[in-house]
Amino acid sequence: MSILDSFSLTGKTALITGGAGIVGKQIVRALAEAGAHTYVASRNVPALEELAAGFAKEGLTIHPRQLDQGDESSVNALRDTIVAERSTIDVLVNNAVLRPMAGGYHDDAKRFEESMHVNATGLFMLTRAIGDVMAGMQSGSIVNVGSMMGMIGPEPANYANTGMHGWYPDYFFHKGGMINFTRFIASYYGEQDVRCNCLSPGGFQTDNHPEAFVRQYNERTCLGRMANASDMMGSIVFLASDASCYLTGTNIPVDGGYTAK
Repeated sequence: MSILDSFSLTGKTALITGGAGIVGKQIVRALAEAGAHTYVASRNVPALEELAAGFAKEGLTIHPRQLDQGDESSVNALRDTIVAERSTIDVLVNNAVLRPMAGGYHDDAKRFEESMHVNATGLFMLTRAIGDVMAGMQSGSIVNVGSMMGMIGPEPANYANTGMHGWYPDYFFHKGGMINFTRFIASYYGEQDVRCNCLSPGGFQTDNHPEAFVRQYNERTCLGRMANASDMMGSIVFLASDASCYLTGTNIPVDGGYTAK
């Protein structure tokens, strides 16, 4: 196998949770362009169907599926459906995230519990369900989409004079936990040749970001910019493919050097 061929996902089956957001769309595109039979699952199936229709116009096929990550029966039903259709699951990308704490640090504690149920317990249930399938096949790659906010604390200076803030305790809690959960899963499934790695992206620029926030955030990065709509694609394919076959238990910041300063 040539080095370029090792990046191919042709013939492999990939599942990504979420998929309709700014991060998810580029991950879905990357997996599909690399040749994987790409399943995309979330509670919002209409949004996924709209995404699939758009990709179909470009000659890319993706398969939308229903998933409530906080419901173990929904998790197991998704697993069984894909295995029945494709026999196995070679790649899992844990990308879905619930953000119920819109009120920030002083929001109702029940919203924190809701966040943990989906983003922590749900992550565990899904990873275990798909990881056990991979273990039975003695092969697989699990990629957790974390955040550089799981590596560092909030930077108030980024939000000065913007009307924004970064005080979302649930997000920092579960993204930080995801990094160490990655190491646990890598160790647990390692003997079955199932790998698990984490990508921790930095901030993605959107049209609704205030100019002051973009300027202040950019100054904190080595590359002088926020992430765009394709910056995750290469790293996802790398970790999903055989090109990274001896890499497991790692966390890779994809943040333009934000955490390097």
